[in-house]
Amino acid sequence: MRRITRITTVGIASAALALSATACGKSSTDTGSSPSASAGAAKVALAYDIGGRGDQSFNDAAYAGLKQAEDQLGVKGTEAEPSQGESDADKIARLTTLARAGNNPVIGVGFAYAPAIEKVAKSYPKTTFGLIDDTSKTGPNIANLVFNEEQGSYLAGVAAAKASKTGTVGFIGGVEVPLIKKFEAGFTQGVKDTNPKAKVLTQYLTQPPNFDGFSKPDLGKAAAQGQLDKGADVIYAAAGLAGSGAIEATAKAGKWAIGVDSDQYNQKGLAAYKDHILTSVTKNVQGSVFNLIKSVKDGKPQTGEVRYGLATDGVGLATSNPAYSSMTDLVAAVDQAKKAIIDGKITVKTTP
Repeated sequence: MRRITRITTVGIASAALALSATACGKSSTDTGSSPSASAGAAKVALAYDIGGRGDQSFNDAAYAGLKQAEDQLGVKGTEAEPSQGESDADKIARLTTLARAGNNPVIGVGFAYAPAIEKVAKSYPKTTFGLIDDTSKTGPNIANLVFNEEQGSYLAGVAAAKASKTGTVGFIGGVEVPLIKKFEAGFTQGVKDTNPKAKVLTQYLTQPPNFDGFSKPDLGKAAAQGQLDKGADVIYAAAGLAGSGAIEATAKAGKWAIGVDSDQYNQKGLAAYKDHILTSVTKNVQGSVFNLIKSVKDGKPQTGEVRYGLATDGVGLATSNPAYSSMTDLVAAVDQAKKAIIDGKITVKTTP
């Protein structure tokens, strides 16, 4: 059986204290029936973003990549959870712990790890660090794993405009940062290009440095309810764990939700609402994590910008819900838009 050690660093901890936390561990969990890693197996690590594993979205997609690497490559994985309201010092301590323990690569799941990775990577030049969703911090041993979120979101906008009966749709962003503005920009452009008369309601849950908008489902639920009350009948939330609250509220109202990052129709934690998850904007975070781990294991570690776009299925639109496939006009419009983006006939904006 494969075993994954999960660690958590809480408060403004020093690297030494973080190392002690790793030695004790949080709890080792048996997570599957794949071949076990040997004692001498290569060690790899994920440091999760706000919300941690179990967010049914971004972090869970990264975990799927780690699990795939364990299954197929025989590596031994360690997961490190974030703490509420943590500082960059906490992230530095966490990454230092993971690198000092011999994990390679060490992957920071989310742009919030950028300052910490920039600092720790310099101290561990022989370790490859993966930084998902950020290109602002670079280095000879840093792989910037990034996505064209605006392209997938454009397709979601096309789908929303086609599915809407009221002509009013909603976008909920977790935290108003440049990354999430890309989701908003693509979605709004897709809606307007499909139905210029459509109305797009936009709301952000929190402003930095408050990142609760990625972790608190109640915030997403309240925002979705507000948009439903204003006539929205399709709501797209790019808000991590908070997005699950938006999906819940939208589903209970009998309207369409659009998920994000993972195919949320297939997430067990959202099974009660799946019939109302029309589609999801997917990011191949799983593939990016797996590919980086494999590159290190093969002795040819990825470095620099590694971009995943629509043309390579790095982003896309999920089709798991049978209701989606039954909407033939919607499917045709989305397919046409996808081809136009790939062919360069449509340039999707990255800012609203």
